[in-house]
Amino acid sequence: MREFWKEPLTEAQKQELIDALAQQVVKRGLSSPTILFLELHKPLAFIGSQAGIVFSPFLAPFFGFDKVDLYTQLLSERENWERLVERIEELEEERRAQVSGE
Repeated sequence: MREFWKEPLTEAQKQELIDALAQQVVKRGLSSPTILFLELHKPLAFIGSQAGIVFSPFLAPFFGFDKVDLYTQLLSERENWERLVERIEELEEERRAQVSGE
């Protein structure tokens, strides 16, 4: 059986995961609802990550065990939620600047 959170994430891994997730959110035009969701549920960060582990048998076939492991570990820390919100806001500002500049 595979183990969750066997090794802690490095800062580089955290930044890479946050950036990838933020890019997908902005690409799909979901910046505002995502930021609202993250801000409202920040106090439940650890509980949400544990729910991800509980539901991993259902999530792993769609996303893969490694992705579920990485993202549940990333989202278990409240400060990573804040970093994700900041990155989404940065990317959204860049997108708006490109649209208004064209």
